[in-house]
Amino acid sequence: MGLKIMIVDDALFMRTLLRGILEEEGWEVVAEAADGAEAVLKYREFHPDITTMDIVMPKKSGIEALGEITGLDKGAKVVMCSAMGQESLVEEAKRAGARGYIIKPFDPQRVKGVIRKVAGL
Repeated sequence: MGLKIMIVDDALFMRTLLRGILEEEGWEVVAEAADGAEAVLKYREFHPDITTMDIVMPKKSGIEALGEITGLDKGAKVVMCSAMGQESLVEEAKRAGARGYIIKPFDPQRVKGVIRKVAGL
């Protein structure tokens, strides 16, 4: 299945790394955003099948952006990305509607597994 994915992370290196993992699986990265505010705008424009969202970002956190995106689209599939030690933020994100989460540093097989599960593949 040709998933359309948006990657949201304030670190270009992380977006590039994640893009490589996702494209290796044949999925299309339709948009990237560097903060939560940009993520909401690009979600409206591209309507990705899945969005990967960093939790801690400038301007608007991933959790704030998640809330806005799920407010726009109740069926939005957002996977949060967090560093080790951010378990309380991951739990907050789940309560806010996140469908899954990925821990940094990224393990390619775990990333692909979470995306498949959230996509229902």
